[in-house]
Amino acid sequence: MRHFFLLLLFSTGLTAQKAITLEDIWATYTFSPDGVSGFNFLQDGTSYAALEDNQVVTYDITTGEQTGTILADFDGRIDDYDFSADESKLLLSSETEQLFRRSSESFYYVYNTATGTTTPVYPEKKHRLATLDPTGQRVAFVVDNNVYIKNLADGQLTQVTEDGEVNTIINGATDWVYEEEFGFSKALYWSPDGQRLAYLKFDERKVPEFTYTDFHNNLYPDYVTFKYPKVGAENSTVSLHSYDLSSGETTDLLTVNENPEQEWHYLPRVQWTTDASELTAQRMNRHQSKLELVLFNLQEGSQRTLLEEENRYYIDVHDNLTFLDDGFVWTSEQDGFNQLYRYDMQGGNPERLTSQRYDVTEFYGVHDGMLYFQAAGRDPMEREVYAKSLRGRDLPRPLAAEPGYNDAEFSGTYDYFVLSHSTINSPETVRVMDLAGSQVREIVDNAKLTQTIQDYGFQPAEFFTFTTEEGTELNGYMVKPANMDSTVAHPLLMHVYGGPGSQQVLNNWRGQNMVWFQMLAQQGFVVAVVDNRGTGARGEEMKKQTYLTLGKQETEDQISAARYLGSLPYIDADRIGIFGWSYGGFMALNAILHGNDVFAAAISVAPVTNWKWYDSIYTERYMRTYEENKEGYDENSPVNFADRLEGDLLLVHGMGDDNVHFQHTAEMANALIMNNKQFETYFYPNRNHGIYGGPTRLHLYTKMTNFLLRSIGPAATTK
Repeated sequence: MRHFFLLLLFSTGLTAQKAITLEDIWATYTFSPDGVSGFNFLQDGTSYAALEDNQVVTYDITTGEQTGTILADFDGRIDDYDFSADESKLLLSSETEQLFRRSSESFYYVYNTATGTTTPVYPEKKHRLATLDPTGQRVAFVVDNNVYIKNLADGQLTQVTEDGEVNTIINGATDWVYEEEFGFSKALYWSPDGQRLAYLKFDERKVPEFTYTDFHNNLYPDYVTFKYPKVGAENSTVSLHSYDLSSGETTDLLTVNENPEQEWHYLPRVQWTTDASELTAQRMNRHQSKLELVLFNLQEGSQRTLLEEENRYYIDVHDNLTFLDDGFVWTSEQDGFNQLYRYDMQGGNPERLTSQRYDVTEFYGVHDGMLYFQAAGRDPMEREVYAKSLRGRDLPRPLAAEPGYNDAEFSGTYDYFVLSHSTINSPETVRVMDLAGSQVREIVDNAKLTQTIQDYGFQPAEFFTFTTEEGTELNGYMVKPANMDSTVAHPLLMHVYGGPGSQQVLNNWRGQNMVWFQMLAQQGFVVAVVDNRGTGARGEEMKKQTYLTLGKQETEDQISAARYLGSLPYIDADRIGIFGWSYGGFMALNAILHGNDVFAAAISVAPVTNWKWYDSIYTERYMRTYEENKEGYDENSPVNFADRLEGDLLLVHGMGDDNVHFQHTAEMANALIMNNKQFETYFYPNRNHGIYGGPTRLHLYTKMTNFLLRSIGPAATTK
């Protein structure tokens, strides 16, 4: 067993520390780091634009001096902006309203930098997903589930589709489950020359509906009904189409999930090649274990397969497909770790570009024969930025490898990159670097926050590893009270997420929860986090060994971790609690039910309590359907083990949660009641999966803190 400690920013002296309060964390946000709002590299490669005080201003990347103001007097609040490819136009969004996790609607405007004029895209009502074509002459958008194109020169409006209808047909945008689980909401795709617009159509008529209730002080509440496919239920039929601006004709290219016999079920990605007549689509089977990349030549009216991949577990959809003039770059776990491959356009055998036994975690792009990517090269808990020749056999060269978490955004010319770096004990810095990996200047230093965490006496998070009874070495970190007497036993709170491919044990700044952990440490708690089997950056087998049994191995590992930690001289084995949210809420429930001899308390927020009530894409990727895997579902769903509760349980859920429905907690509560098990519950009307808004987080964390103080208590005891 090895221990190593990150002691940056901390003194071992007996200095006075300020007490952290929940108001510091969730009301005044005293510990929120600085960042750069609306950052965009400009085409010249030496300057960037930023959104400041409702203005879009430009800076020299090397000196930091402001070089101009692109937009200064917009009449309204700019929520976001984007440039046209030639930077002659700015697309602005205002009065944005959130719909679901990645979707929103706004009023959009196009600002002409040459004339200084601002044109509303569609002033009649809020619209969605406005997208400038590469020439900056037109903008496509979605209104009432239909696709429109506006010509900016003459204001002419073209309605591309006419069959859009709420909860029936969606054009140009995704349905709920694609948005949540495939990670995108915009389904509009301009060709490189701006002469064609591809789009997806979702026919969700067969998808079952779900309704939740909103309470707004009216005589009767509002009911929100939307299409939500649960495990084994019907998914949308999805089709790909291409609209030709010159002819006004639409070409139907591909349809999936037309009938139960069809192998191809999903269309998770669509992308143009560098050729304006060539469009690609990725299609997958329902189990998400097979993927095919299909190429459509719209000029010839032909299609062929560029790539096929099959996995005995599942395939993770990604955004790393990058087309070159003579092929494309792709990432895959086909050799056990996520690595980079180069394919030609004829569908031949791929060339492996990286061959290290570590996971490539981000692919930044290709420029002038060089690949740029992020990887967990030294350690699963760290990230470095690398460069490598596209055609050579050279080893990846680290561009940014300072201990901690390194992430990059490259300029269009790849002369510079903006490096974001943090450690678990030091907040993020943002610096401009050149391609030699040398610092040009610092944009954000977070010196004020660094001083603040010193003033409040933050204790260093200490990384550790241990080996479970089953034989797996797991990584964790721990926060202890200041000047702790190691001969005295303290209560322990474990925090868990634990879902497939996730990581909590990372050497990066951990945000508001870490501040809460520091507050608990000030009150006498030890806090620990352990990444169980199924988590990421340790290769495919580590990540995918929970396949078909979500919750089993993960819970075994958290129980094993609790036993290990409880054996340490400064931990009271009778006062161990666990806290998790979402997948972590599912884990916290499983832990206190299956580990009722180990855990004395659990806080479960927005938990899945039976996988058969969750959505089709996520759950079936890891568990297949309930009919195919009844044992896997039944033996690992907390609702079936309510009779095992022995300790204190706090169950929390937002009643407007469109993701993990309040149904999960309601059914769990009913199971506990029917087994005569006492528990506490907090529900939040109208709040979604994140449970936020106004003082909501302060309210929730006040309850959770008081629950922990009462259930496992802060006082240290002689062991």
